[in-house]
Amino acid sequence: VQLQASGGGSVQAGGSLRLSCAASGRTFSNYAVGWFRTAPGKERDFVAACNWSGGSTGYADSVKGRFTISRDSAKNTAYLQMNSLKAEDTAVYYCAAVRSGGSYYFRDTYEYHYWGQGTLVTVSS
Repeated sequence: VQLQASGGGSVQAGGSLRLSCAASGRTFSNYAVGWFRTAPGKERDFVAACNWSGGSTGYADSVKGRFTISRDSAKNTAYLQMNSLKAEDTAVYYCAAVRSGGSYYFRDTYEYHYWGQGTLVTVSS
């Protein structure tokens, strides 16, 4: 499966953005999805993830209550809605996927087999 992330941009603190992760090549419905981010000078960190249906989700403490992961199987796309953005949310955001059923989602980068290219989010204070 090939992943294409989009939706990044520049926004002021307190604003919102929605990132999209479009899948092609295979049906996306059998895959768990994750979002990660890499801030300047830092390692890639977990942001959010969901299982194949979107019914089971997990978030990093730093984004809990502000970010929401979702997916639309009909569109073969996953989303990351980001509200109340802070300057510390500035990073390159990546989506990732791994074939998985049940209620499982994953927080570690090594669990994922497929990665999209990054999309840059810049939050100014």
